[in-house]
Amino acid sequence: MADSSGSNPQSPGFTEKLKSWLYWSWTYICTLWFAMVLTMVYVLRSPLKLQETVNAASVFLNTLTPKFYVALTGTSSLISGLILIFEWWYFRKYGTSFIEQVSVSHLRPLLGGAENSSSTGLFSSVNGDAEPRTNVAECKVWRNPLNLFRGAEYSRYTWVTGKEPLTYYDMNLSAQDHQTFFLGDTQQLRPEDSVMQKAWRERNPQARIRAAYQAIELNRECAAAYVLLAEEEATTITEAERLFKQALKSAGKDTNLVVYIKRRLAMCARKLGRIKEAVKMMRDLMKEFPLLGMLNIHENLLEALLELQAYADVQAVLAKYDDISLPKSATICYTSALLKARAVSDKFSPEAASRRGLSTAEMNAVEAIHRAVEFNPHVPKYLLEMKSLILPPEHILKRGDSEAVAYAFFHLQHWKRAEGALNLLHCTWEGTFRIIPYPLEKGHLFYPYPGCTETADRELLPSFHEVSVYPKKELPFFILFTAGLCSFCAMLAMLTHQFPELMGVFVKAFFSTLFAPLGFFADKMENFMPSCLWHQLANV
Repeated sequence: MADSSGSNPQSPGFTEKLKSWLYWSWTYICTLWFAMVLTMVYVLRSPLKLQETVNAASVFLNTLTPKFYVALTGTSSLISGLILIFEWWYFRKYGTSFIEQVSVSHLRPLLGGAENSSSTGLFSSVNGDAEPRTNVAECKVWRNPLNLFRGAEYSRYTWVTGKEPLTYYDMNLSAQDHQTFFLGDTQQLRPEDSVMQKAWRERNPQARIRAAYQAIELNRECAAAYVLLAEEEATTITEAERLFKQALKSAGKDTNLVVYIKRRLAMCARKLGRIKEAVKMMRDLMKEFPLLGMLNIHENLLEALLELQAYADVQAVLAKYDDISLPKSATICYTSALLKARAVSDKFSPEAASRRGLSTAEMNAVEAIHRAVEFNPHVPKYLLEMKSLILPPEHILKRGDSEAVAYAFFHLQHWKRAEGALNLLHCTWEGTFRIIPYPLEKGHLFYPYPGCTETADRELLPSFHEVSVYPKKELPFFILFTAGLCSFCAMLAMLTHQFPELMGVFVKAFFSTLFAPLGFFADKMENFMPSCLWHQLANV
């Protein structure tokens, strides 16, 4: 069966070869057709009166004043400058060229080009072998396990700076999460549940708070309403903790509500300095609900244990969750790197390492850093304070800039506490890119870096934040082209205005030189072909 299928002329391999041959031959066919058209135009120059037309055009152009050419080149410079400004703005906002995007999406199908299917291709597996790519949710957005409180933290930032730290897209995702998580089956909604369903969808914070109070009036035991008030109305963590405790009393046996409230209570304890209490609450929560690992409560636990400097406990948690079969995160990868770096960083010296080589422990630390950087290459710039931090969003994109912001916001202090860890990171993190020269095509320990992270991060992060892009994009061709065209036209306009006679001589000499090869080619053709043949073709 394999042999017969391989010899079948209709097989995909034969079809692809046929298509490639047609595309290859089409270029030469077009070139031949173009040459034939030029030849026919030259042969029929007398019946078409091309010489008279060219002479008339030359006379007309000679009568034009230098001011016309100044206006022509100046207008060309202005138009190309406007195109350049628009292209630059579009590239800064969307990360691509508008002209290239329109060409690919509209002109390429007309020219017979085909887009590469995103569901095919080869991905590198963990052991380095190539494996077929499956439908991996590369750009799935996740709930930030360490997201802040809107009333007590995000709103304070808005009051002080006048900037909104959360995007509407991010808040809309949170509203959908809350509706799904708290309301459950919409077929059995109580009156207060219907009110809360509308409350989560409200854009205005005050409208959401009013709806929560309306739900409490309908039912004093509406736990979801107390959750909303704790998240958005409470202006301090202490007040938020009080409201969450009230919500816990009203939650009853609603598992989703209980898990959410207990987690937020643990986070309140962590923020108020009761770290051991927070750690106990998180451990109890993970034991009570072991199947809710998708909520990533272990990431909250890791951060609290690092604050206690309980590194042995951190290693125990990593041993359970840093498994090849489990999804990774920046918290997992960089915490593992921190523990290994901490063991050698206090005595690490780049000069000494270059002389004697790396020890086994140092090599393990460097490999852990390379692994972490490959997973999320945006984090080191925040940890090394090469980029300014902002408040983390409520949702993150794994391997994206949003995840890097969220990780560094909470974990920068832990890296600073480990003596020499940031120095080791500074000396080694860029070496990762030598291992993966083409990150979008092939990875080393992970799948190739997804190319859709920039677009999703721009939706999740506020507009005043400069989104980190990986790999660094070069300026598109059309930006460089329009910049050159604008500069060239502006230079011609200035020179024509200042030296009109000299530019006239220069232009005549330029066009004479430009058309000299055509004249030489025409003379050679007339000498090569019999004159009678030209007259017969002209008569035809």
